[in-house]
Amino acid sequence: MTTPPAAITAFWDAAAPTFDDEPDHGLRAAETRAAWAALLTAWLPSGPADVLDVGCGTGSLSELVATAGHRVTGVDLAPRMVERARSKLAGAGLPGRFLIGDAALPPTGEERFDVLLSRHLVWTLPDPQAALSEWVSRIRPGGLLVLIEGRWREAGQSGVPYVAGAETLPWHGGIAADDLAAAVRPLVSDLRVEPLSGDATLWGGPVTDERYALIARI
Repeated sequence: MTTPPAAITAFWDAAAPTFDDEPDHGLRAAETRAAWAALLTAWLPSGPADVLDVGCGTGSLSELVATAGHRVTGVDLAPRMVERARSKLAGAGLPGRFLIGDAALPPTGEERFDVLLSRHLVWTLPDPQAALSEWVSRIRPGGLLVLIEGRWREAGQSGVPYVAGAETLPWHGGIAADDLAAAVRPLVSDLRVEPLSGDATLWGGPVTDERYALIARI
């Protein structure tokens, strides 16, 4: 993809003020928030863990992770997204560290995490396979990679087109569960896929496209 990073940053900065208006972004409805919290509780370790939330956006999942007692670090390319994530956790009285940077190459140095979490991000990456390899390298042995993804027919957006050249992205429009599993499997010791399309509570209403979580152990 030849789109300058500045254009991508500008797109997501512009989206930040209304990003949480989508039910599954802002998690403002109590039942939607509770549904995501229950999933994270089931997927993440029971004890306090170091969790890296890549492409954290406005920090809605980061907030749930911190509420559950984990130590969360969020990374996003868009400064206005990061600003909102910081404000969200601070307003809730929760600890959290948020960094501005490329989610495909998180600016966390040699630090390693127990869990790397990402939601609806891989379709935006110019080299998703390289990003997956990089993410796995940031996870401690025995840790978890949690990818919440889908193959989109429903945009869940305001109709504003993504940056010019997006159609050339390898996974533009999302990726099917079988294909993502094939890409991740060589990098991990085991994995499973949990379908999520059937739970309308997660999305603020029924969906007809493919949505799922891939949970892999390193």
